[in-house]
Amino acid sequence: MSKAFTREENEGPDLPDLPPTTSALPPGAKNYMTRAGADRLRAQLARLIERERPRLAQEAADDPDVKRRLGLIDQRIFQLEQSLQSAEVISPPTDPPGTVTFGSTVTVRGPDGEETFRIVGVDETDHERGWVSWLSPVARALMNAKKGERVRFKYPCGEEDLEILGISYE
Repeated sequence: MSKAFTREENEGPDLPDLPPTTSALPPGAKNYMTRAGADRLRAQLARLIERERPRLAQEAADDPDVKRRLGLIDQRIFQLEQSLQSAEVISPPTDPPGTVTFGSTVTVRGPDGEETFRIVGVDETDHERGWVSWLSPVARALMNAKKGERVRFKYPCGEEDLEILGISYE
């Protein structure tokens, strides 16, 4: 066998391919984002470009693990740049919130008690904080509803009514 097709032991382990970058947005959907969300993504991008990437680039010469982390950072930088480039920043309404819209924080009461959701962009979603994408089923059910109104929300395993208790904006 030719030496060209073998791996020397001192070359280190093969690095697995990075997963492809894919957008969480369906084709043709707008990339709506809150101002605070866009600011957070810009800050993360700046930190990766100005601090994280240069630090790892210096260490990456011989270490395959560092090269892999550098590849992941490059991938994240690419994702952030694409997301920010396609973002449409939506400002909260100037009038007091009367209906649920993008950027709303909505408190609802369902059969399991009260829950609070904030309707944000796809790239801002954080389930632990109750931040849901404007494309999510619960956000779609709540959109354009008013305080005191009941909306029907369909789960994969059933349906329930949600009563809107409050609407606010950050």
